[in-house]
Amino acid sequence: MDFNNLIQNIAIYALPVLFAITIHEAAHGYVARHFGDSTAYMLGRMTLNPLKHIDPFGTIAMPLLLLFTTAAIPGGPFVLGYAKPVPVNFANLRNPKRDMIWVAAAGPVSNFIQAILWALLLVALVATDVHERYFLAVAQAGIVVNLVLAVFNLFPVPPLDGGRVLVGLLPRGAAYQLARVEPFGFFIVLALLIPGILGAWWISPLVRASYTVLIAPLLSLVR
Repeated sequence: MDFNNLIQNIAIYALPVLFAITIHEAAHGYVARHFGDSTAYMLGRMTLNPLKHIDPFGTIAMPLLLLFTTAAIPGGPFVLGYAKPVPVNFANLRNPKRDMIWVAAAGPVSNFIQAILWALLLVALVATDVHERYFLAVAQAGIVVNLVLAVFNLFPVPPLDGGRVLVGLLPRGAAYQLARVEPFGFFIVLALLIPGILGAWWISPLVRASYTVLIAPLLSLVR
């Protein structure tokens, strides 16, 4: 990969990735507090200050590694990252089984909202004849990063948000069995992600569907 292109990609993706993961984690904290758990608030994690949420590997090393390794792939680069998980004590929720659905869903929903906001920014830039390639590229990256992060986290294996949503929806017996997968969930996801199974069968189809439903109608306003 050309070094200049690498620096350009870092400059384009840095802000969208930082916003995406910071707001994602803060959303969990805000919704948890709404339903009765103030753990994140007491630990100073219910904040939009990105320094409180940065994970050295997930926020910095992993996105850069993916940027390096996927930049030459058709359709690349593929950038994914995560922040330090916001601590939530589900036992403090007023109705733990029901409320955990809303707490878990808050992160992906925040990313879908950010993707829409980035799309609106792109529409505004084009509509006002702003043709600066950097600003347009950042807005486009914001759309992609947030859609990918949202659908990735909706994969129904705990500890991902989709897994916790599913635990809250299933009957207690099935929910208990799925919750027992959580210690191994990260390894299951990696085993599916590395060979491309998760990307081909989950991330790509859902990103395309989300783009078609949420983003394409907005961008059509300036075409």
